[in-house]
Amino acid sequence: MARIIDVIEAPDQGPADMVVRIPQSGSGDFQIGSQVIVRESQTAVFFRDGKALDSFGAGRHTITTANIPLITNLLERIFSSGKNIFTAEVYFVNRREFLEQKWGTPEPITLRDKDLGMVRLRAFGNYSMQVSDPQLFVTKIVGTQGLYQTAQIDAYLRGVIISRMTDVLASSGASFLDMPALFDELSAGIKARLADDFAALGIALKQMFIQSVSPTEETQKAIDERASMGAIGNMQAYMQYKAARALGDAAQAGDGGAGSLTGAGLGLGAGMGLGGVMAQAMTQAMAAGQQQPGAAPAAAAAVPDVMTTAEAAAYLKVSEADVLALIAEGDLKARKIGAQYRVGRAALDEFLKG
Repeated sequence: MARIIDVIEAPDQGPADMVVRIPQSGSGDFQIGSQVIVRESQTAVFFRDGKALDSFGAGRHTITTANIPLITNLLERIFSSGKNIFTAEVYFVNRREFLEQKWGTPEPITLRDKDLGMVRLRAFGNYSMQVSDPQLFVTKIVGTQGLYQTAQIDAYLRGVIISRMTDVLASSGASFLDMPALFDELSAGIKARLADDFAALGIALKQMFIQSVSPTEETQKAIDERASMGAIGNMQAYMQYKAARALGDAAQAGDGGAGSLTGAGLGLGAGMGLGGVMAQAMTQAMAAGQQQPGAAPAAAAAVPDVMTTAEAAAYLKVSEADVLALIAEGDLKARKIGAQYRVGRAALDEFLKG
């Protein structure tokens, strides 16, 4: 025989429990005259056949044919000591405000970035909410989605949040590098987009915050490389510095020991390959020294009377390609020896005079 439930209550509903179902599974057999005890922070919603029928606010209620007309319309007369009973489930909905609810992206989201091109990001934050319409909440969440466990409801709401958050971040056009300064504006935009979605579920979205937007490992590597490029500034000077370091390391590797011959060969090869770069770097350093205020007159004497095109470029503070173009156009006098040009310092000075 079915168990008749005389007292309907959920005294053990915790502050984090959105819904408590009575009974936990199947349908309950409730009789007219049963007591419904609802705590201050609860609303009891009777539910049957996919529909929310009636709801009770805080207090002690006695089920009668007068106070629950919708249930009475579905009343089944079952012989049980001559009493009327009906089958349904009761959901005790928690009306407290749920604070510090967490949300986050289970997988990185891909966005177009105006500075970095394409980025893959993770986002995390929290929000607060409150059930504003218990009967609508039960209809939409329990009836439509088939969810009544708090963990299931949280997962469903997080999915809604991630969808809207992705839309807002993509449509904002903000670079990932600028997002930390825009968290308040982006959070407000996400809240505005979610307000109607939550209201349709009988929930009022109170607060919405973005706490962190972080790149994946691949995106972070690209950001680090871009930052390094910006810190380097003059890429040509940086390559010359790296070449000098490589030449010094090769020379050190050839000092004595069983591998000295091999090291010497490496040092010689590096020297032959990097000699031109080193000469250019040294020439540029000397030319820069000439331009320093108060430089000694001896610095000018260090500039050779006959220069390579690279040295001439350093002297004129232009690229070597510019020097070759001036020679080809006849604007700068030079002597071709084999496949290379040599430029006199006097010719450069004459060119500068115009």
